[in-house]
Amino acid sequence: MRHVPPPAEELALLDHELARLDARRTQLLNRRAWLVSVLRAPAVPAPFPAPAARRQAPAVPSAPSAPSHGTQNVLLVLGGLLLTVAAIAFTLFSWGEMGIAGRSAVLAAVTAGALVAPALLLARRLPSTAEAVAVLALVLTVLDAVALHAVAAPGTDGLVFSAVASAVLAAVWALYGLLLGRLRVPLPAAVVAGQLPLVLTAWAVDASATGFGWALLVTAAADVAVVSWGRGLAVRVTAAVGAGVTGPVALLIGLGLSVSAGGPLAAVGPGTLLLAGAGVALAGAWRAPKEWAVAAGAVAGLAAVAAVGGVLRAGLPWNWAVVAYLLCGLALSPVVRLRAPRPVGRGVLGASAAVTAGALVWALPVVAAVLLGPVSVLADVWSGAPAGFRGALGPSVPWPASAAAPVVLAVVAGVLAALRLGWARGTFAAPSQGWRVAAEAGATVVGWGAVAALLAVADVPYAMAVGVELLLVGGLLALAGRRGSGGVPLTALACALVGAVSVGLLALASEPATYAVFGCLLVLFAGAAARSEATALVRSALAVGSVLCAIVVAAAAGASLGWSAPRSAPVVLVVPAVTVLLGARLRVAAVALSVEAAGAFGALVAVALAVTDAPLLALVLALCGVLAAGSAVRPGRRPAAGYLAAALFVAAMWVRLGASGVTAPEAYTLPVSVAAFGVGWLRGRTDPAVSSWVAYGPALSVTMVPSLVVAWSDTGWLRPLLLGAGALVVTLVGARLRLQAPLVLGGSVLALVGLHELAPHVVQVLDALPRWAPPALAGLLLLAVGATYEQRLRDARRVRESLGRMR
Repeated sequence: MRHVPPPAEELALLDHELARLDARRTQLLNRRAWLVSVLRAPAVPAPFPAPAARRQAPAVPSAPSAPSHGTQNVLLVLGGLLLTVAAIAFTLFSWGEMGIAGRSAVLAAVTAGALVAPALLLARRLPSTAEAVAVLALVLTVLDAVALHAVAAPGTDGLVFSAVASAVLAAVWALYGLLLGRLRVPLPAAVVAGQLPLVLTAWAVDASATGFGWALLVTAAADVAVVSWGRGLAVRVTAAVGAGVTGPVALLIGLGLSVSAGGPLAAVGPGTLLLAGAGVALAGAWRAPKEWAVAAGAVAGLAAVAAVGGVLRAGLPWNWAVVAYLLCGLALSPVVRLRAPRPVGRGVLGASAAVTAGALVWALPVVAAVLLGPVSVLADVWSGAPAGFRGALGPSVPWPASAAAPVVLAVVAGVLAALRLGWARGTFAAPSQGWRVAAEAGATVVGWGAVAALLAVADVPYAMAVGVELLLVGGLLALAGRRGSGGVPLTALACALVGAVSVGLLALASEPATYAVFGCLLVLFAGAAARSEATALVRSALAVGSVLCAIVVAAAAGASLGWSAPRSAPVVLVVPAVTVLLGARLRVAAVALSVEAAGAFGALVAVALAVTDAPLLALVLALCGVLAAGSAVRPGRRPAAGYLAAALFVAAMWVRLGASGVTAPEAYTLPVSVAAFGVGWLRGRTDPAVSSWVAYGPALSVTMVPSLVVAWSDTGWLRPLLLGAGALVVTLVGARLRLQAPLVLGGSVLALVGLHELAPHVVQVLDALPRWAPPALAGLLLLAVGATYEQRLRDARRVRESLGRMR
């Protein structure tokens, strides 16, 4: 019976055995290191190390006894390259020195030996050497073909011979690679050679563009077959690269021929080529990785659209060709019902979406011309309504050539609406919520554009165009005001705003149309804002739109009365007055703020209208100040609105004084100083700790500084006298009440005024003194200051401390 020790005893035995093995390993490593050092330096033998030294010597890593695989591969590549160069040199330069028998014997012997040698090398387990020799053998076969053409068939057409030779070489290299399966070069080389036979044949027989396209497409089909069933990654990658070059070139040739075809029959041939290309792309996508399958599916879908659409296009006018391609692109959408791999279906659907997007891009300039064309009306406002809609859009668009644009937009809008409806009913699988919102928003935008483009293409009467656009704006506003996902109301709101601007510009062509359109827009925006269930952002935008329409109506009323722009400004101010009242009654803060901001814009318009008439400008500024003061009464608006009201009142007073011919600066500054002094006095009573610079500094500086600047250039005596007296009073009050700002400002102004008054007398005295007197007086002054420097420093500290204790 076998004895099993306890775990603790067994653990101790294992630790002892491991320690003994570590010691033995260290001894062997030391011995090996000594042997390596002896082999490296045989001329200076070293004595055998002592056992203790052997145990303490560190292990030294052994040197490589054989070259690495990287070195071996470099040597083999260089050898094969040298042999290849030698073979080429022999063929080109030494060929003529031998007879026909010698030439044939040398080429046959060398080529046969190079082809057989890899098999022998593989049998001896030398794959790298075999690979290098195989590359040499392939190069020799190409040289054999060149030599064969030069000797055996010199009269043969070079292109024909090259086509045959490339086909033979592709077959030989493929067979050679299959026989010696461990070689990696022959099969990819055969694939490369296989790209040439059909193309060279088409070139040799002077084939047409269609012939070249078919040659490239058949080559691509062969590449796709190799990609699907080829052996080895290198073979499949090489074939995939070949298919990625030959296939697209063939499709581009077919597309060019299809677009330039003169009739349906002429487009059948290129269409067949494109359809065959689509089949090849689908065949390649069936077993391709995910990303490549999506790309191949997209290429197949685009090729099919180009094929069928090209035949239909050839029988239609050019401006309707977009409709043909669009319908063919939409016909790809049922591919989701087919039993195709999911990536392939995604690629085909991507092709359908790309065709649809291209058609939309083609139709967008027409919609832009319809929406932006009424800008030309601004050059001649109220000149009379044109007979047709196009008359108000300008001559920038060739409308007969754009007749298909409404059809394209209507088809796309219908498809988007059908998608949204199908997702809602569960007819087919519904994507994420984002796609649903995008489809609904897209249907809204494109449908609106289709109606607008149809009005211009049909050249409907002016009144009808204005009415229809107003109805569109109303429908969009109703859609924007409903409760729902954020994308659709915002999209409808954006379309409504753009449509309102467009129809508003269109209405400026006629005075009655201006009142009718902007009045309707005012009602529509105000009603939508009042009944909206959307977010506060949408409601604010609707309210702002109504205010802007009211501003236009007010400005138009002044113009209808025959008033000038300044006289119309008070009429425009009625709108900001109404917005101030509404801002106090609206419950949603964001909407109220937006309405008041739009009203402030109306006030700016009124100011801009009155800027050429100073008395009316003063009146407008004062009225704006009244409105700002009324808004300041509301809680939460006092700081900003109050300051704005004060600034407007001051500006109104200044403009009125300027209009009255007043040039004295005190007339402008004293009222402001009085108001500022009152505010500062109230501030000082409510907050005793406030600094005098904050409470009284602005009031004093607003009047004293401008008056001082004017006094220095004033030749009279009244202004300096009054300014000096005022500065003296301010200084004394500051000293009495221990206020720093009045004391410093008043004293500074008083000193500068005194200096200004004494300056002429000082100049006279200086002129009367001899030239040495001023330097002497300056020297004496410096000596006096230097002698009493410490005392003056203490005096300055006392003054600074005294000022610092003031408020």
